[in-house]
Amino acid sequence: MSADTRDRLLEGTIDALRAQGIAGISARNIAAAAGVNQALIFYHFGSVDELLAAAALRSTEAQVTQYRERFAQVRSLRELQDLGRVLRANEREAGNFAVLGQLLAAAQTNPVFAATTRDALRLWIVEIEQVLDRVLAGSVLGDVADTAGLAHALSASFIGLELMAVVDPEGDDQASDALDQLGVLAERLDGLGTVAKRAIRGAVRRTARKGQAAQS
Repeated sequence: MSADTRDRLLEGTIDALRAQGIAGISARNIAAAAGVNQALIFYHFGSVDELLAAAALRSTEAQVTQYRERFAQVRSLRELQDLGRVLRANEREAGNFAVLGQLLAAAQTNPVFAATTRDALRLWIVEIEQVLDRVLAGSVLGDVADTAGLAHALSASFIGLELMAVVDPEGDDQASDALDQLGVLAERLDGLGTVAKRAIRGAVRRTARKGQAAQS
């Protein structure tokens, strides 16, 4: 019964968060959504904030698991961008982006939400980094790309695009098109001859070394 109660509280929290927003969330409406006594929130989680954090992390883990097989099938940057579009549409319809946006806003002043949001985002970043390691292996970009940093950048842009879409749909479309062009560029580079690719690798490495020297 205890595990069942915890599950109901975690699921009820996400339902309440979607319906009420983080500003309107309370032990009472979480308990109502879960169909349990609100005292059980404090018995199992200690506080509403800790319950919100646990619910958000579990929800993200479920989302990542749902897409893991599709991530494993990605074979190019363009395919990754295509999957990103599908993921965005599905997660928006499910209300998960609304939840994430509220947690990101609350994280600015709440260390519990900040830590949870960071951990939740890292779940996505790990999946994206694995895709990048695979699709860039042996490519011109793969020789110089910091895939861990690029995975963070793509995750940040993914979230930023979704938030932008609410207020600036045209800007969102332009940004998505720009990411598509990067995928096309990567394919064109890998389609070059051996001599041309060697020259590009050398030029990119020299530029990277200059950048590192300038920062030190």
